[in-house]
Amino acid sequence: MPQRAWSKKRERQYEHIKESQESRGVGEDRAEEIAARTVNKNRAQSGEAKQASRTSTDDMSPQRRGGKRSGRPGPRGRTRDQLYAEARKKGIKGRSSMTKKQLEDALGD
Repeated sequence: MPQRAWSKKRERQYEHIKESQESRGVGEDRAEEIAARTVNKNRAQSGEAKQASRTSTDDMSPQRRGGKRSGRPGPRGRTRDQLYAEARKKGIKGRSSMTKKQLEDALGD
C-alpha cells in the first residue's frame, strides 16, 4: 500500500512496521492499515503531508505512544478530542463548551 507521495524512507518504515505486525500475529490487512496510519501520522508531524489533522500534529508520535491508547482506555481514558468527536456523532447539545469530565458524563463513560 505504499503511496507515491511517500519517500523511500517512509516506504521502508511502512514495510518494517507491516512485517513487525505480521510477526506478532496480526492479519495482513490489519498490519497494512496500522503501518499506513503510522507512516501518515509521522509524515503529518514532520510537515511532509499537505493536510494534517490537529490530533495528528499535536499528539505524541505512534512509536513513543507504544499502544497506550490502542482501543482500551488507560488510566486517563480517552482524550477530550476523542470524546468530543463521539459526542458530535451522537448529536449531544452543548458539547463545544463541555470539559472532558462533562463529555464523559454526557456519553456515559
